[in-house]
Amino acid sequence: MASKRKQVEPKIVKASGIDPKRRPKEAPDGLYDPANPGHRWDRPLQAPGRMQVDFEERVDFRRLHEYRLARTRKALAGSGLGALLVFDQYNIRYISSTVIGEWARDKLIRYGLLTGNGEPYVWDFGSAARHHRLYCPWLPTNHWRAGNPGMRGAIHPRVGLFEAAAKEIKAILVEEGVADMPLGVDIVEPLFLFALQKLGIEVRDCQQTMLDAREIKSHDEITLLNIAAAMGDGVYQDIFEALKPGIRENEIVAMATKRLYEMGSDCVEAINAIAGERCSPHPHNFTDRMIRPGDQAYFDIIQTYMGYKTCYYRTFTVGSATDAQHDAYRKAREWMDSAIDSLKPGVSTDRVVQAFPKAQEIGFETEMAAFGLNFCHGLGLGLHERPLISRLNSFKDPYELKAGMVFAVETFCPAQDGISAARIEEEVVLTPEGAKVITLFPAQELPIANEY
Repeated sequence: MASKRKQVEPKIVKASGIDPKRRPKEAPDGLYDPANPGHRWDRPLQAPGRMQVDFEERVDFRRLHEYRLARTRKALAGSGLGALLVFDQYNIRYISSTVIGEWARDKLIRYGLLTGNGEPYVWDFGSAARHHRLYCPWLPTNHWRAGNPGMRGAIHPRVGLFEAAAKEIKAILVEEGVADMPLGVDIVEPLFLFALQKLGIEVRDCQQTMLDAREIKSHDEITLLNIAAAMGDGVYQDIFEALKPGIRENEIVAMATKRLYEMGSDCVEAINAIAGERCSPHPHNFTDRMIRPGDQAYFDIIQTYMGYKTCYYRTFTVGSATDAQHDAYRKAREWMDSAIDSLKPGVSTDRVVQAFPKAQEIGFETEMAAFGLNFCHGLGLGLHERPLISRLNSFKDPYELKAGMVFAVETFCPAQDGISAARIEEEVVLTPEGAKVITLFPAQELPIANEY
C-alpha cells in the first residue's frame, strides 16, 4: 500500500519573520548573482524557437525573474526611498513577473509594492489574485491580494476604496520597517495619492528609479527582444508580398495582426499603415485607403512577445518608384547609418543626436513639432524606455550609453513631391563593440513590392 504523501504548506511570510534592519541579499549564494545580466557577447545574439525544450538552453524564465527583481532592489537601495508603489503595468511585470493582459493596461486597478526589506506584493483584479497563488510560486502566497481602488472613478470615491487601500499599504510599510521613509510612486490617481498623504506617508516619484532598473537588459531579455524582432521580419515578408493595387491599409493591418498572434504575440498594440498622399506629414494611424500603383507606403509593427516590445518601421513603394521617393529614402538611410555608426558604450547621447537632421530640414518649425520622427528610444517591457535620444532633450540632458541597452533608431524624410516620405526603423542591441541590428528585413535600399 502506497504511503500517504505529507501535504506541503504554501509559503507564507509572517510579520514576525521580517527583520526591518536587514535588506534581502542581492544573491542567494556566492556562485550566482541575479543582478548580473549574463551577456554572451562572444556568441551571436540568440533568436531560438518560441517553445521551451529540454535539449538546449533558451530563455530561463526563473533567471529572468531573479534578474529583474535584483535590478529593482539595487535601484531602490540607491534611491533614498523605503518602498516602491507601482501602477505602471510594465513596472508591475518587471518586479513581480505577472501580467493579466492588455485589459489591465488603462484600468489602474492592478498595483504592486516592494519595500527595501521584503518580497513584492501584488493587488490584482478579483480572481486573478487567487490564480497567482496557484501558479506563481516565486512569491509568498499571502503577497497576492485582491484589490480595487475604483476602476478610474467608476466606483465613486465615497465608497472609501482609496482610503482602505492606503491603510493596507501603510500597515505593510510599518510591518516591514520603512514607514518613516519616503514612498516612491510611478503613476497614480490623485485621490489615491491624497489618501496616502493623509496617513502621513511622504510620496515621491519612482518612475525614474524604475527606468534606472530597466535600463540594462539581461541575456534573457535580449533573447526575447530578438525573438520578437524575428516575428516582425516574417510579417514584413507577408506585407511585401501582399502590397498590390487594390489592397487597403486596414487589410494589411488585419493580416499582420492575425499573423503575429499566430506566431505567439502577447499583444499587437498597433500596426501603423500609411500610404500615398497620407505619408507626409506622418499621421501615426491607419485607414481604409486603397493602395494604388506607384504609392509609397510605410508600416510600423508594435507588438510584444513575452512582454517584450518591437517598434519596427519599413517603407516600400508599390510597383515602381520615382526619383523623389528614392531620394527621400537615401537621406533617411544616411541618417540611420550615421546614427548607428555613432552608437558605442561610453558615447554621450548629445554626440549621437547630431546624426539626426534639425526640424527645419524636414519641414517642421520646432523640435517639439518634429519629435518622434528622427530619434532613438529604448525598448523592453515598455515601448519608450532609456535611452531616449532626440534633439528635443539630448543636448539639455546628455548621458552615457552602456552595453546591454536595447533601443530603436528611427528616421523620417519627406519627399520633394510633397506627399511621399521614407520611414525606417532599426532595433539595435548595444554590445561592447557597438550596435548590433536585430531587425533584419532588408532596408538598405528602397524595396519595391511587386515591381512592374
